[in-house]
Amino acid sequence: MSPKQQRGAATAEVLLDTALRVYAEAGEQGLTVSAVTRASGVSLGSLYHHFGSIDGLLDALTRRWLNELLGELLGALQQTRTARTGIRALTRTYLTFTQKHPAASRLLHSSRADRQNMTQAKELRDTQEARVSAFGLWIQTHVDSGEVAPLPQALMESLVLGPIVATARRWLSGLDDADLEEAMRVLPDRIWRSIAIETADPKP
Repeated sequence: MSPKQQRGAATAEVLLDTALRVYAEAGEQGLTVSAVTRASGVSLGSLYHHFGSIDGLLDALTRRWLNELLGELLGALQQTRTARTGIRALTRTYLTFTQKHPAASRLLHSSRADRQNMTQAKELRDTQEARVSAFGLWIQTHVDSGEVAPLPQALMESLVLGPIVATARRWLSGLDDADLEEAMRVLPDRIWRSIAIETADPKP
């Protein structure tokens, strides 16, 4: 990377770091071009050069932290041997990330991020470029081994990730009854029971 490219990359990082700080302090409505340039000391021209607009900056910030979260989740899963320990690791990693990075997590769980994800998912389906997720590949190995019930991918993600995401959202909203430490203890076994092969088809 040339010195000019290094300076450009450093400037982009400053803008992303500042954008998160402004978002944490003022929310999405307060995340404006003037607020970011004033707080970062970076020129308006540089912001537009790197991100095109304030929306482009916010999109890049969302992708950055989503990649960070997914990387931690995948790393946690890769260190486990069984589906049950994987569920435990997934729960703890997700909720610990939420606790450690509240501003970034608030962004990732925002209505804007939800809309962006839905739009991107539709584009992937329309162009037939949808690929099996890392989570899907991991869970499929445990379906094949007979640990986990052979459920549709969408249902599997809802059963596993749904309770974790809902708990994170509740905590981020500031509700007093949201206890992440308790959730880390209780949720893994509850989630496991919903997907374990022996409980997949209970008899009436």
